[in-house]
Amino acid sequence: MTTTATSHLTPTTRRIPLPVTVSSWAAPVMIVGQFALIAVVPVAIATAGALRYGRDRAVRRAAALLAVAYATPLAVWLARSDGAQSLSKDMHPAFAGLIVAASAALLVTLRRARAH
Repeated sequence: MTTTATSHLTPTTRRIPLPVTVSSWAAPVMIVGQFALIAVVPVAIATAGALRYGRDRAVRRAAALLAVAYATPLAVWLARSDGAQSLSKDMHPAFAGLIVAASAALLVTLRRARAH
């Protein structure tokens, strides 16, 4: 009698890692908490992980939206010679709202992708 252990995850099925989800939560918390420059780390982790492991096109689009929404005020802050001392003080509240909304969209698409 031979027993074999079967895995529910085949090599072609890759789940999105937990750090991607945690980073998707951390990015808007850091933006709202006035740590916008440090938020580059969770935005990069969430974007790279979602683009790498996300099979769903909606997950990849939401990750790209989050990256662009964060990169825009960062680029404006870096390009301005008379900008504020911190990205949080220089960022328009509409950009903060856009980043939070993009992160929420990424979280929803990640949740939907895990359900399938």
